[in-house]
Amino acid sequence: MKTIFITGASTGLGKAAAKNFAEQGWNVVATMRSPEKETELTNYEHVFVTAMDVQQPKTIEYAISQSIERFGQIDVLINNAGYGAVGIFEAATEKQIHNQFDVNVFGLMRVTQALLPHFRSNQQGLIVNISSQGGRITFPLTSLYHATKFAVEGFSESLSYELASQNIQIKLIEPGIVKTSWYNSTDKLQDASLSDYNEFSESFDKGFQEFSQKNAHLQATSEIVAQTIYKAVTDESDQFRYPVGQDAEELLELRKQLNDEEFRAYIRKQVLA
Repeated sequence: MKTIFITGASTGLGKAAAKNFAEQGWNVVATMRSPEKETELTNYEHVFVTAMDVQQPKTIEYAISQSIERFGQIDVLINNAGYGAVGIFEAATEKQIHNQFDVNVFGLMRVTQALLPHFRSNQQGLIVNISSQGGRITFPLTSLYHATKFAVEGFSESLSYELASQNIQIKLIEPGIVKTSWYNSTDKLQDASLSDYNEFSESFDKGFQEFSQKNAHLQATSEIVAQTIYKAVTDESDQFRYPVGQDAEELLELRKQLNDEEFRAYIRKQVLA
């Protein structure tokens, strides 16, 4: 029985993936900052719920060692932990900027680096990094989030070359807008003194809401993303990127077809009222 190690498994995509792999007969390590609050995943026989914070290296080392002790080895890593910072960049504090990168990029790197010796010793392993359509295209007011996802894309693609020499594979999952509470859990970048941006912010808030509602039928659910993650893990292919959701597929295809100016004009038209 293979074992999968998932970060950020308390909610959203991470939890959906943990449940899906458990139901498919895998051993699942579901890591989260507050495992004492988890009541659903603990009901699965082969799910090990354990504490881990991607910003705390000692918790990463402990979670990995406990997982190997519990299941013998780890076969797959799902780097899912992450969140979004939303708002005017000028309003961002140094702490908000640092935390956005520390979780979405440096945290992902910490967990990856901590597991690589285990994968190397086994001469096999698979790393699946949860990116986003936002790692290849952008919307207004999410500059920090997009910066981290672009970083994840570049990091993953470059790293894939060196790890292939060790029989370790990397794949990227790129969901579009997912029907979760993601926006409600974002870090809001706010500064009341920056009133010059009010008109733009209001235009985006209205336009993006209309855009999301208009395209709701194209958006994936957490369960659909979890199914795509499962496919990426089990299809034994060399496919590197897995867009999820018709909205992501259409936007990423459009990005290939249009030049920079045309695509940016398209986004402005779609999300600015």
